[in-house]
Amino acid sequence: MVATGNNRAISDLEFDLVTVLKDKSEALQAYDQYIEDARQLGSQPCAELFQKLQQEDMRHAEEVRRHLKEVMEKGKM
Repeated sequence: MVATGNNRAISDLEFDLVTVLKDKSEALQAYDQYIEDARQLGSQPCAELFQKLQQEDMRHAEEVRRHLKEVMEKGKM
C-alpha cells in the first residue's frame, strides 16, 4: 500500500491502476498533436496510425477504469 503518514491511502494495485490510467490519459492527449502534425505534413497514413493508436489507448483506458472501480469497491477483482 502507498503510505501517507501512518495511514495507508490506497493499495499497491489501486496505485498501479491509477498510474496506468494517468499514463494512458496523457498519451490520448498527445495523439491529438501527433495527428495534427501528420496532417500538416500531408502524411495521411501516419495520421491514421496515430488515430488507430489513440482509439486503442481509449479502449485500454476504459478497461483500466472498470478494473479500478471494481478494485476500489471490492479491494480486488
